[in-house]
Order: sequence, then C-alpha cells, then structure tokens
Amino acid sequence: MKNITENFGSLYRPVKAFMVYENKQSDAGNNMYVEGYDMDSNGYPVNAHPLSLTESSQLANALDASSELKRNFLKPKGLLPKNILYINPDHKGFALWHTQKQYTNLYFDEALTIPSGKVAIPALLWKASKTTLKIFALADDSAINEMTPLYKAPFFNIHEDGRVCMGTVKIAIQTDCMLEEFIEQWQRYFFESYFSHVIGGQSPVKGNIIQLWQSLAGTKKHFPTKALIKKGITLKQLLQ
Repeated sequence: MKNITENFGSLYRPVKAFMVYENKQSDAGNNMYVEGYDMDSNGYPVNAHPLSLTESSQLANALDASSELKRNFLKPKGLLPKNILYINPDHKGFALWHTQKQYTNLYFDEALTIPSGKVAIPALLWKASKTTLKIFALADDSAINEMTPLYKAPFFNIHEDGRVCMGTVKIAIQTDCMLEEFIEQWQRYFFESYFSHVIGGQSPVKGNIIQLWQSLAGTKKHFPTKALIKKGITLKQLLQ
C-alpha cells in the first residue's frame, strides 16, 4: 500500500465520506447504521443518505484490497530462506533472522577517524518490524536455538536494548512487503548508513570501540569475538 498523502489535492480529491452510528441501547444483533455523504467541490460533506448497496460493495472491495495487502506482509516468495528463525506475520509483526560473519562495507563519520570500507563483522541476529530494527551479535551461529546467548552488537548508533538509531535514514517498509524484500531492505538501511556515535556513553565492546574498528579497517583480519560483551539474554526472549 503506497503513501499517497503528498498527492492529495492534485491527483486525488475526496468524493465520499462515511459516518458509522452505533445504538448502544439496542439488544438486537444489528445495532450499527452507516450513513454516506457526497463531497462538494470544496471538500465539504453534503447530501447525507443511508448507505446504498453500490456504495456498500465499493467500501467492501476497498477494505478487502487492504486486507489482501496485509496478507502479503512477510510472506516468503518460495521456501523459507535457511537463515530465517521466526516470523510473526501480523500487520504489527516482525521477522527474526541471522547473518554469518562476513566482510562487508561499513561507513563511518569522519569525526571517528575510522576509514570507511570493507571490514570483518561477526555473525548477527536481526529483529525487525515495519518501523524498528534491533541487532545483536552471535559468538557462534553454527547451532542456533532458543537458548543461544546474545551479545551486544559491536557498532555505533545502537541503544542498550539493541535498537538501531537510523538517524536521517528514511524507513519505507510497505504494508505488502514480502519476506525477502523486507530483509534486504533492512540490511541495506543498516549497512548503507553512517556510524557516528556511541549511545549511552558505554562502549558496546570490551575496550575502545574506535580503536577496535581502526585496527580492523583496511585489513583482512577476522572480527575478534573475544571483544563481544554478553547481553545476559537469550534468543528466546526476542520471540515476543
């Protein structure tokens, strides 16, 4: 479902309004009444009338189309990717997945004096909804289960609870976003944003986080998992 607010008044104009009335004193099963209004050229409701059969059908079709879009949210295109751990497909739901340790491009604010470029990162656990992202690190992703311990993600711009501060990145996850696209978008948002500061004043790694990334930048070194700090929670606590 696309956000068309910016087109109001140019491509789109209001033509119909509905008012729903409820009779709270009625014991009958059908205690709702819907009234329709036409909209005049100035956008004001006029010509109040009981909802016609045609209008009812149009309204039902519009609502059904909205529901259909929601049914596609987090729906996989085929077999579930092997790195998917959990899916809650509710319209306010989320997905949980992991990525292996790898070399990838990271971007750092110039004030950090860390060269941007390809660098080693640890295995990560991701939890994302349409609007928020949480990231944790994994010391070992070879056998993940509910009791797998989580570590702080060793990055800048991350809150104590794992939430990622996206800064000026504009999040635009659509209501009908399918699973593979959902994951790809969130990973792109994260890896293509600039890291700039530590939130809360505490380093998310053992030692100095700036020195850690300076030591890894421009090298083929593996990420030192011994630098990770345990969160004191397990994967099971994210299944909510």
